[in-house]
Amino acid sequence: MVALPDRLSMSAEEYLAWEPTQEERYEYWDGEVVAMSGSTRNHNRISGNFFRILDDALVDRPCEVYIADVKVQVEPGQKYFYPDVVVTCDEHDNDPQLVQFPSLIIEVLSPSTEAADRGIKFAKYRQFSTLQEYVLVQVEQPGVEIFRRNQQGQWVLSEYGLGDSLQLESVNLEIAIADLYRQVQFS
Repeated sequence: MVALPDRLSMSAEEYLAWEPTQEERYEYWDGEVVAMSGSTRNHNRISGNFFRILDDALVDRPCEVYIADVKVQVEPGQKYFYPDVVVTCDEHDNDPQLVQFPSLIIEVLSPSTEAADRGIKFAKYRQFSTLQEYVLVQVEQPGVEIFRRNQQGQWVLSEYGLGDSLQLESVNLEIAIADLYRQVQFS
């Protein structure tokens, strides 16, 4: 395997052709290719738990749920991100490489990604007219934040702890927070 620098520059077309051939995942930020960092066991477990719950619940609905390895086209030719979990319920979302019309995006926070997940990524994700909910899940302690678009188009925050259940309105599903943290070890 050839070592690559953390950041490369290329066009979006080059990125979209090059990135699927790589062993690692890379996001695309305005001409820069950015290597994705590895995750912890807790991060992986929480993402997997969320995916499993959603996948089981949406099996008979016209929605599709993806984990980690499917990118979201945030701005065509400009930004392509890899959320931890993404759900699309839009019949026009048929590109085999990426999601273009997400209704729900979930990011499991880690110290190295939290600032970007809360900042630039959320700012860009809010531009999707189809996005109804953005979920941030703490990995070092139990806690979930949901940003939900209301009728006026404003994003409203709701916070949940370990003993709570959250309602995902975008997919009409209630999930116990404890189920998201199943088999997660906190220090």
